[in-house]
Amino acid sequence: MSIVALSFVQRPEDVAEARRLIAGRAALLAKIEKPAAIERLDGILELADAVMVARGDLGVEMLPEEVPPLQKRIVEAARRMGRPVVVATQMLESMITSPSPTRAEVSDVATAVYDGADAIMLSAESASGQFPCESVSMMNRIATSVESDPTHSARVHFTETLPDPTTNDAIAQAASNIVGTVSAAGIVCFTTSGSTARRVSRERPTVPLLVLTPSLKTARRLGLLWGAHAVRTRDVTSFEEMVAKAKRMALRHGIAKGGDRIVVIAGVPFGTPGSTNVVHVVRLIGDELERHKAVKS
Repeated sequence: MSIVALSFVQRPEDVAEARRLIAGRAALLAKIEKPAAIERLDGILELADAVMVARGDLGVEMLPEEVPPLQKRIVEAARRMGRPVVVATQMLESMITSPSPTRAEVSDVATAVYDGADAIMLSAESASGQFPCESVSMMNRIATSVESDPTHSARVHFTETLPDPTTNDAIAQAASNIVGTVSAAGIVCFTTSGSTARRVSRERPTVPLLVLTPSLKTARRLGLLWGAHAVRTRDVTSFEEMVAKAKRMALRHGIAKGGDRIVVIAGVPFGTPGSTNVVHVVRLIGDELERHKAVKS
């Protein structure tokens, strides 16, 4: 996945100029490191593909006690606009030279997960530190522990993400609500551009999101998205093929098992970007699981 991280963004025009130079060859992530960027945050988010809360430089540019509220503000704004947001720098700083983090660092990482950030990021800990593997393992353990907390979902949804008055947003919100109503095991989303997957991820569903796309570029860029597992696969051409492929891929990638329900989202006509207008609930039955095992063997 190619992502250009643009440092020291101060205004939307900086992002626009970078997009012009990149010319579609990579996604663009805006690093929020300057106080001026906070003043024009919505405009920057509108133009960027993703955003990073770069707390290290923010802490240099302003008082340290001002950074935590800004972190929450940036994460909330990015989530409302459906932009992936990364919380980075100094998350496990002591592990540059120590095999164990401080309790305060563990709490810092956990807070970012509770806030619903799409990704948490190590810097010197894994780039030049003495304990890179331990740092990655520790960050994973913290995130896994937080996501296992029964209160995690409720805390993530403290941020209200109201849908835009579009069919795509209505379908994405409906899919997330249906999951809870019918106890579905996962959501399977067919997309070409990735916009449908971003809308579903913005809802922070409580189950995995399996994204099926014919575009390798789209699949790679969606790797940053909260809760999403993107797979490149041939597009479907009919409703029956859509249902069959959704079941097969959900089984293959461990999203669901025999007897589970899944929620399927797609657009008709198939292969047309921006045409999301179908939400369908299906159950995986036992003999389908057996057929899947036979095909795999």
